[in-house]
Amino acid sequence: MTLLYEGKAKRMFETDDPFILKVEYKDEVTAGNGQKHDFAPGKGRLNNLITSEMFERLENAGIPSHFIECINDTTQMVRRVEIIPLEVVVRNLAAGNITKRLGFRKGAEFAPPLIEFYLKDDALGDPLINRAHVIQMGIADNDEIDELKKRANQINVALIDIMEQMGLQLVDFKIEFGRDTRGNILLADEISPDTCRIWDAKTGENFDKDVYREDTGSIIDTYQKFYEKMEATK
Repeated sequence: MTLLYEGKAKRMFETDDPFILKVEYKDEVTAGNGQKHDFAPGKGRLNNLITSEMFERLENAGIPSHFIECINDTTQMVRRVEIIPLEVVVRNLAAGNITKRLGFRKGAEFAPPLIEFYLKDDALGDPLINRAHVIQMGIADNDEIDELKKRANQINVALIDIMEQMGLQLVDFKIEFGRDTRGNILLADEISPDTCRIWDAKTGENFDKDVYREDTGSIIDTYQKFYEKMEATK
């Protein structure tokens, strides 16, 4: 298979079908836009299995994605989409950069949830942008922006329910979308502890990549515990 793209966490390969790609999850972990980087044996397996299960549950909740199937521990097949160069961030509680950027108290609730757009551009540091920027840059039109926000809210509702069943609290998360060959907008990329901020509902314990960002625990042990909680709710 021909390597199409390699990012910080995944490799994407073309297949014999021009409309289907193979995604391979890597045993690498990064933070700070790649400034911190390590190898974490077993991480690719966990993120692949978690993302595959999450996409299946979201599909059952009526949210379409590029996901087709998980074919082994580290690999899944997906529909080929043109990624919209936006990171859509949904915040239920204040944490991470927004507490430093705007002074929100950690744990402060956003009601309704706050939706932010960040430009996917490593060279620029993935800057925060607004609706006008998105339109001026030709990334999406007004209707598509409304659709992205609607989908983000739907995904938030579904993920909150999934996390509550696991005894966890969904603090915030980052998602990406793509357009298929017909122009339909589909959820893409991944949903895992790499892309979400998750706290234990009772203790506040982290179940996400913050344990790596802040050097407070083992990322593999944390993701394994998350995976086991998820499997227990099947």
